[in-house]
Formats: sequence, C-alpha cells, structure tokens
Amino acid sequence: MTSPDLTQAHIEKIVDLFPNVVRETRDAEGNVKHAIDFDALRQELADHVVEGPQERYQLDWPGKRQAAMTANAPIAKTLRPMRDESVDFDSAQNIFIEGDNLDALKLLQESYLGQVKLIYIDPPYNTGNDFVYNDDFAETTEEYLARSGQTSEEGERLRTNPETNGRFHSDWLSMMYPRLRIARQLLADDGVIFISMDDGEISNLRRMCDEVFGEDQFIGQIIWKKRNTPPNDRAMGAQHDYMLVYSRRGISGIRLRPRSEEQIARYKNPDNHPKGPWVAGDLTANVKGGRYVASLNYPIVNPRNGQEFWPPNQGNWRFNQARMAQLIEDNEIYFGRDDSSSPKLKRFLSNVKEGTTWTTLWDFAPYNAAGSAEIAALFGNGAIFESPKPTGLIRYVLQAATDPDSIVLDFFAGSASTMHAVMAQNAVDGGNRRYIGVQLDEAPEPTSAAARAGYSSIADVARERIRRAGKMIVEDAGLASGRIDVGFRAFRIDSTNMADVLVTPDEYAQDELMSFESSIKPDRTGEDLLFQVMLDWGLDLSLAIQREQIDGREVFVVHDGGLIACFAESVTGALMRQIAEREPVRAVFRDDAFATDAERINAEQVFKELSPDTSVKAL
Repeated sequence: MTSPDLTQAHIEKIVDLFPNVVRETRDAEGNVKHAIDFDALRQELADHVVEGPQERYQLDWPGKRQAAMTANAPIAKTLRPMRDESVDFDSAQNIFIEGDNLDALKLLQESYLGQVKLIYIDPPYNTGNDFVYNDDFAETTEEYLARSGQTSEEGERLRTNPETNGRFHSDWLSMMYPRLRIARQLLADDGVIFISMDDGEISNLRRMCDEVFGEDQFIGQIIWKKRNTPPNDRAMGAQHDYMLVYSRRGISGIRLRPRSEEQIARYKNPDNHPKGPWVAGDLTANVKGGRYVASLNYPIVNPRNGQEFWPPNQGNWRFNQARMAQLIEDNEIYFGRDDSSSPKLKRFLSNVKEGTTWTTLWDFAPYNAAGSAEIAALFGNGAIFESPKPTGLIRYVLQAATDPDSIVLDFFAGSASTMHAVMAQNAVDGGNRRYIGVQLDEAPEPTSAAARAGYSSIADVARERIRRAGKMIVEDAGLASGRIDVGFRAFRIDSTNMADVLVTPDEYAQDELMSFESSIKPDRTGEDLLFQVMLDWGLDLSLAIQREQIDGREVFVVHDGGLIACFAESVTGALMRQIAEREPVRAVFRDDAFATDAERINAEQVFKELSPDTSVKAL
C-alpha cells in the first residue's frame, strides 16, 4: 500500500552488477537487511587501490558480538525430570532434554565439561524455512514467535518468506555461533564434532568452525552422497550434503574404518601358514625419484625349482638380499600356484591395521530415503518427520569417532536419529555408549502427519521414536537384549526452582512476610531439587539414584552415597545422625527445614563429629 522503495531498487541494480559489494546490516529497528559496502563499491569503480578500513581475514556479520555475549551470559534455569515420559528412569544411562539447546548446553557445562567423545548435529540448513531458537532470556518461545512475526494475532504459526528472511546469513550465524562455542567446552581432549550441512551455509560454517575450534583442528569435509539420482527441479541438482569434522585437540579421536566382510574375505590361507590368512602383495620398491639402487637389484631364486626373477624394468626389490632370504625361508614369499610366477609378498591379515582409512567421499552410506523408511517402519507413516537422517549414516560416524563407552551428544536431535543409532550400534558391537539428546519443544505444522497423529511437539515425536526403536532393538537382540540400555531419563528446561525473595524493605507489606519464608517454589518436588543440586555440583545426570525412608522422611541416595539429599520440610536430629554416619561426600537439605538457628547449628556439629569431610549444603 505504499509507493516503490527506490533505494532498495537501486541497491538491487548495483548488486546485479557487483554482487561482491552487498553486505548485511541492521536497520533502526534491529531487522537484518541488505546494504552496500561503499568502500568495496569505490574499489570496483577505481583503477587504483582505494584507502579504507584496515583489511582483516575474518568472518564477521551484524550481531556477532551479541552472539558472543549470549554464549557467556548466565541463565536462571534448571532441568526438571519427566518421569512419565522416560523409560526405566531409575536405571537409564541416557538423557533426553526438551527445550532450547542453548539453555541445555549451558546447564550441562559443569556436569559434562570435557567428557563428550562425539558431538553429531544436523542443524537447520537456512534454506528459507524458519528456525526458532529463543536466545532472548527475558521472553517465552510464544513471545519470541509473536515478536519475530512468526505467529499471527490469533497465535497461528506463519511460514518465513523463503526469498527474504530465510536468505539472510546473519541470523543463522548468530544462532549457531554461541552453541558451537559452548559445545567445544563439552568435548573431551580426543573429542570430535560432526556437523551436517548443505551448500547454503557450508562455507560460512567452515569459517565459523575455524574460529571456534581452530583452523588446525579441521579434520575433513565429508561429501555424503545422499541420493542415487539428482532432483530434477533445477538444471544442476544437489545429490550430496556435507559433514564438517573438527577435533578438540588433534586427530587421535578418529578411529580406522572397520574392514568389511568383503575386504576380510580377500585374505586366504591355502598353504596353512601359521600366521593365518594372507593376500599376495607387490615386492618391488617405489624408491624416491624412481632412481636405481644397486643393492636392491638382484635375482630372487625360487628354492623349489631354481628359477630366477629380477625386478621388472631394471627396478628395485622392496628388501635387501638378507631380508629377502629370511622371508623366503619363512615361507612368506609366494611364487604362484605352479611355482613359476613372479614372486609376491604374503601380506598377513594379522599384521595389517585393524581397519582402513576413512575417505572424504561417503558413497557407501545409506541414502537419505533410508531415514524416511526407518520412520515409516516405526510409526507406520513416513511423513511423521521430514527428511530424518538415516541411522546407518550416523552409525558410520559412531564407528569413526567413539569408543564402546563414549558419551554422544546431539543438541539438534530432531526425530532422535542419533539416539536410535547409538542404541543400534551398541546392540551390534556390545558397546555401552550413552547419548544426550536435546530438542526444542517446537510444535509441528498443524497440517503435518505428526500433528494429525496427536504429537504436540517435535520433542514428543523424538521420545516416542526412542521408545519404539528401543523396543524393536530389544526384540531383535533376543537373549542378548539384557545388556542393551534402551532406557532414558527425560527432562525439560524450566525456570529455576528457587523463588525470588530478594526484595528491599520498601517492596513488601507486613502481611507478605511469611511468603518469603521458603526460598523454594511451592510447585517443585524433591526430585526437581535433586537434579538442580546435581547440576550445581557438576554431577553426571545419569548416576544411579535410590529412594530410602529415614526417620519417616524421603531421602535420595545418589551413586552409593556420593550425594545424600533430603528435601523434607522438617528434619530431625535422628535423621541427621543416620545420614552423617554413612559419611557421604555431599549432603543437602532444605534451608527452611530447620525450625531454628539452633537446629541448624546442631546439624553442622553432627556432621563435624561423624563425617567432617562431607560437604553440606542448604537450599
């Protein structure tokens, strides 16, 4: 309803002539828009070097400093257990978290700092479809969606215009940057991160990862052939995606690729050699520069018929005469079935590496369609989640970058392909890998199969997939299923359990005094408080937890007494003494459970007497 924006029209004409001068900036309202770098434009129109800002090699965008600050900003949130959504909550070693992954990464920092062996993520590709990650801690997801124009006045979800907002790089970079910075801290020294991406942001992602992880920690850029034929909706259709691979420190975290049954089958032992199966290998040497070496040019004599063999083309043998004589004596030189062929070196399977080198071309992994087929097999509807990664692809990642007891993190869990793959790989090789999955509680499109099936969020779909996949894996494993952990502890991100009681004297009335007596919100359970304490103390969220009754009060015993917690609203001397006698490493109680200061002092004295090394805390 307005006249044309001539400034924008002029910019589009300039961009058509000089695409390298377009930049992204923010207007007065903070919205990202295209603008012209006039220094770059002047250079395009000049026949000499134009003086301008100091040149630097760096990745920069509007909002980068804000993104860096976001990574460092503290949050007042916690993880609340969802026992009803879990499987084998009390014994499960796996973790699934519902909520914004930036919050989750911050909450996990103390408990999993430097412990994660593999991070695999399949983040939004910035293709024009919207992605919702609420990095403003002062508002809810609903408020964020409304403010950013992603919902209508009636609260209905709107699609992003793929030719405008979805094409901006800055918002996507600002979303990814703080998450990668925190994720790096969770990686073990030999930890590795794999990031799936398409052509749209792969160049920006690589430069960002060079900055976050260090350019010298780049391991490879894998090309994954994701489909057998290219799409026909354009002149040049993409038949592949990428996986960027970076390490925390060096490449020691990458394992050799296991040999296939076909590769192993090439090794035979027709002569019953004591070293086992072997294949015939070349005996000639590739001397640097192809030069002739007299000591390596000699005849090899077949001891069974006296026939001589010289290196072909006046070349060289791989070994000197003394070494060659020893190999012949040990029956490690092969002269063919009829003892008349050129000699070959027996390469024994027992002497070769346990695996082969991974290539950067993964044309051996399952196609993307396999992921949809897996979903269809589990849910009976292939459209319940769009384009999930096939577990076969992720299992190759697990083989490349994990040990049998590694922790695997995926903070863009989607439909939980990574969680499914971890369980499947453990079932195959007997491993005890544990996963941590994080998925935003984003609602599916109203017309989608997931919404029609009654799932209120993508996190709901992910949890249900884990349950169904775990059941299927156990059924397939049969008698061996007892060793496979298909359970998980479900959590959701929520505000802190602690009430806001920090007020100045002029901010409360006399009749409100009693409402400030407890520092804990009234709707929080003992289990809620327990996991906040575990996060605060940096304890693994999968530690074994037992519930006991001591002096008529519920007590949580974590990791065989590493932590004992009682969140009853009142405590007794007998309770304190029995807990102290067990000499826990840590003990925690409610602050308002002590009726008087004298009771608190008495409790402290009990621990000093019976368990002086126990760290005691009150909430």
